[in-house]
Amino acid sequence: MSSESPDVPDDDVAQRVKNVRVEEEMEQSYIDYAMSVIAGRALPDVRDGLKPVHRRILYAMHEAGVSSGSAHRKSSSIVGETMGDYHPHGDSAIYDTLVRMAQPFSMREPLVDGQGNFGSIDGDPPAAMRYTEARMAPIAEELLADIDMDTVDFEANYDGRLEEPSVLPASFPNLLVNGSSGIAVGMSTNVPPHNLGEVIDATVHLIENPDCSIPDLMEHVPAPDFPTGANIVGRNAIRKAYQTGRGRLRVRAEYHVEENDRGSDSIVITELPYQQNKSRLVERIAEDVNDGSLEGVRDLRDESDRDGIRVVVELKSNANTDIVENHLLESHLERTFGVINLALVDGQPEVLTLKEMLEHYLEHRKTVVRRRSEHELAEKEERAHILEGRLRALENAEDVVETIRDAADRDAARAALSETFDFSESQAAHIVRMQLGSLTSMEAAEIEDEYEEVTARIERLEEILGDESELLGVIEDELRELKAEYANERRTRVIESTGEVTDEDLIPEERVVVTLSEGDYIKRTPVETFTRQHRAGKGVIGTDLKEGDRVSTVFTASTHDYLLCFTDQGQVYRLKVYQVPEMSRTARGTSAVNVIDLDDDEEISAVVTADDLDFDSDEEYLTMATRDGYVKRTAVSEFANIRSSGIRAVKLEHGDALVDVEVTDGDGDVILGTEDGMAIRFDESEARPMGRSARGVRGVKLEDGDRIAGVAAAYDGDERDLLTVTEYGYGKRTALTEYRRQSRNGKGLVDIKTGQRNGRVASVHVVDDDDEFVAMSEDGQIMRAPVSEVSEYGRNTQGVTVMDLESHDRLAAVDVFTPDPADD
Repeated sequence: MSSESPDVPDDDVAQRVKNVRVEEEMEQSYIDYAMSVIAGRALPDVRDGLKPVHRRILYAMHEAGVSSGSAHRKSSSIVGETMGDYHPHGDSAIYDTLVRMAQPFSMREPLVDGQGNFGSIDGDPPAAMRYTEARMAPIAEELLADIDMDTVDFEANYDGRLEEPSVLPASFPNLLVNGSSGIAVGMSTNVPPHNLGEVIDATVHLIENPDCSIPDLMEHVPAPDFPTGANIVGRNAIRKAYQTGRGRLRVRAEYHVEENDRGSDSIVITELPYQQNKSRLVERIAEDVNDGSLEGVRDLRDESDRDGIRVVVELKSNANTDIVENHLLESHLERTFGVINLALVDGQPEVLTLKEMLEHYLEHRKTVVRRRSEHELAEKEERAHILEGRLRALENAEDVVETIRDAADRDAARAALSETFDFSESQAAHIVRMQLGSLTSMEAAEIEDEYEEVTARIERLEEILGDESELLGVIEDELRELKAEYANERRTRVIESTGEVTDEDLIPEERVVVTLSEGDYIKRTPVETFTRQHRAGKGVIGTDLKEGDRVSTVFTASTHDYLLCFTDQGQVYRLKVYQVPEMSRTARGTSAVNVIDLDDDEEISAVVTADDLDFDSDEEYLTMATRDGYVKRTAVSEFANIRSSGIRAVKLEHGDALVDVEVTDGDGDVILGTEDGMAIRFDESEARPMGRSARGVRGVKLEDGDRIAGVAAAYDGDERDLLTVTEYGYGKRTALTEYRRQSRNGKGLVDIKTGQRNGRVASVHVVDDDDEFVAMSEDGQIMRAPVSEVSEYGRNTQGVTVMDLESHDRLAAVDVFTPDPADD
């Protein structure tokens, strides 16, 4: 053994040694590990919706030529090439990913076309990779389309031998279509799958309307669409998930009750919640039957086959079907899908809303299409340059041939051509390589045609690159083509929840008075706030108006009513009464824009309670009357789906306005009352049903200056009265029998005398003796009184005082309702 002392580190080595606290080193090392897992393994990229392992499998298949049109390749071969070239993390992880991409019950649009045993919805494992074969599905090629045209960045693979794409071009929003799930360090993602056609429609809508809201996008993407179908219960959770990126969806199996051969009921399950194991479901139901927690079941069978799922729960003859059904729902047929829309955005994890996911995808596609266009433009410009040289060579064919023949070799020929004819190096090199056969006239014509085609394509590419709207148009066209080729029907349905507590459940049902002013202030007040008065009273203060503001509309409704609100401009909006803030009798109200999306200078002119309407019926109508005397009937079914921004109810001529709306059934009469006190009654069949965009037909022939005040409905033998109230607070009741039926578009009969005392007619209503009315003046005075207090008179009379108004005040509106005993 040597007796020499060991070497002592020199000063340079000593300087490189650092003292580090253990906890700091552990913290930093753990953060590095966490980010490696987050960015390199567990989370998908928002642009193509793929994790690295998915992306590497598809790219390896692309490089190996295992396309949808090729023969199937052994899965072990695909896994080996992926592992050896791009993903050195073990063959089992790669094969598990390949298997899932081939399972139609796991992927909404499978990316791999598998051949062999790739597992089942019962949880059966796939066969070993040496026994199965695979190739890319056609839609997977759309994720890789144009990858060879410099559309995405490439990076070195794990050992630097090869390059792999950092993201795929992704011709469709794969993250939304196929979803993603994964657990990283300290975070997880669970993006549900969606319908391809709906996602494309939403993307196109975002292209055309960049400022659209998430509810607007939800008109195209109403909910996730799971590959196994089933039902999503309730819409609130869906809305929350799309608006915040997080939510909990209740997914319920699809089932029905049918009578079996024994004469008893059977509950047949045909669709399961996403990712539910069918075999385990049957086992758990059997366990409940055996331990006695589920009674009344005679037999349990799994009759599923290649045509679909069919699990039969056969009941005993004395079993209560509802009890068994409720137990299955509570314990077995519902699962919760926790939505976490977490994805990598520029390498950083972010929780994304529906709109943000589509916006990031669109930015990616704009980059892809722009880079593809630049790549193609460079190729086309190079080709055009060569073709220009060939055309010039053809024009000087004899001199070109002579120059080449006189040259000593090819290099000399290229140099001589460049010097003599001013060809570029590439042009000269191409001409030297030309064959003599290309000098024929037919070849020359083909070159000219190709040159024209190439220049036209160059112009189009420059247009795309110079105008973003053109670039977006290309993206939109490509998306529509993909939808036409690959879209299919929605599988998952959205059903209303019967067990959720909504705002409506928390609000007592009571009749209220809703007031709206010209200054767009709205409120509701319980009708019991207003004590019944005798007619001819002054009423009480009903609202505190701003200076210069006036009451425009008043109506009564139940807090649980769903209303159709028609405006003077011919629009119709939907409104839940409980959404209108409740305020005191003297309060001014809140801005109407917080409740209903009215345009400037738009006022509500009529209100119809939708709860009593049958939107599936074509024998129930909304009969509308306009200020200029037009009347139109439209089937209630045309108003089944009303957007939050409203829809068109009637087409109006310039200067006309919608005045009133009445519900009719096609078998009665229509009564139109005019402001000058005339009234006409005619069979409603004289106004044929029309669509929402129609104007209608002439209902009454008006004298100059006269206008329609309201519309009412009556029937043969109707013993009710017509209540007519004028702007100065006078009115009367007249039996409907005094208004004989006439032909449409006549002048009608005198209903009430108008003039200096009465003023013009403000409203007409068909009433019963038990009804009550609410009258409100423009200055905000309101009065509630029984209809029976208004005296009955014949036609062509002045009537009596209904409400005592100040000399400067006018009646704004009158509404009639049938009181409930609780209103006392």
